[in-house]
Amino acid sequence: MFGKKKSPEEQLEDCRKKRDWVGLSRACYSLGKAAMDQGNLNQAVLWLHRADTIYSADDQVYEELSSLADDCSDRIGALEEAPLLYNSVPAEVEEKAEELNSTQIRVWGLLSMARLVQLGNRLGALPGCEALAKLDWAVDIMLKSFQSPITQEEFSQLFDLCNDLYELGDSESFYAGGEIPASGGAPFQVFDLNGMSVLLELNCYLDNHLRFLSALSQGQEVPDPETGILSCTLMLDYHVRTGADRLEEVPQLQAELARIWSDCDFVCSGLTWSQAAQKIAEYKALDILGSR
Repeated sequence: MFGKKKSPEEQLEDCRKKRDWVGLSRACYSLGKAAMDQGNLNQAVLWLHRADTIYSADDQVYEELSSLADDCSDRIGALEEAPLLYNSVPAEVEEKAEELNSTQIRVWGLLSMARLVQLGNRLGALPGCEALAKLDWAVDIMLKSFQSPITQEEFSQLFDLCNDLYELGDSESFYAGGEIPASGGAPFQVFDLNGMSVLLELNCYLDNHLRFLSALSQGQEVPDPETGILSCTLMLDYHVRTGADRLEEVPQLQAELARIWSDCDFVCSGLTWSQAAQKIAEYKALDILGSR
């Protein structure tokens, strides 16, 4: 007799347990393709991006899946034009940032980074994810750097963290299925950070800040600030993966969107560094998965 056909979730878990990254990437692609063909575009974004992340991280996996990689990439490109929160929020942030000066945008980004601290502390306890537990320290050092020069050791540690976050995004520790309990409902997977490219945007924000500090110290022109980090706190992949049908109605997402735009008003209000430090301290204690 034939055995009972396994659910997609069971197939994914089998691949993770076997460390079958080719199978895992193919399964994610199949889920994303089916979702897109059925018009479930949020699910399509979730799974196609996961497939792309896995095969892009390993040359051998990519070689075995080169036949589907082009279609996966084409589908991802098409989805970038869809009317989804995955696309609309970053676009709105970029548009709003055009009205702000460089310092305001950088502080706006730091406020978002501060809201990732609690999640980072918990994920940082998982094997291979230790870099995420350093966000707490990094936020404090970056806030300090706006007011006075940091030490060479602090600069070097920020540089190392920047690289560690980049390397985590290409590692098995990222997509192998590690998870933590979440107060908002189902467990949160490290791979849920794939949505909105959280690790990449953290890396870009840190790299930009390091180049900003170097330019200041050498009297050179500073780079334009990054805005990608501002959308990272939404955790869209988590909410889509755990069953949210209408993202706009998820209380945690509504609360986080309100904070993003409130922070924009805050940085435009003539804030002092003590006010910024107070808000950052509040945000570092915030659980964005459970807050409403």
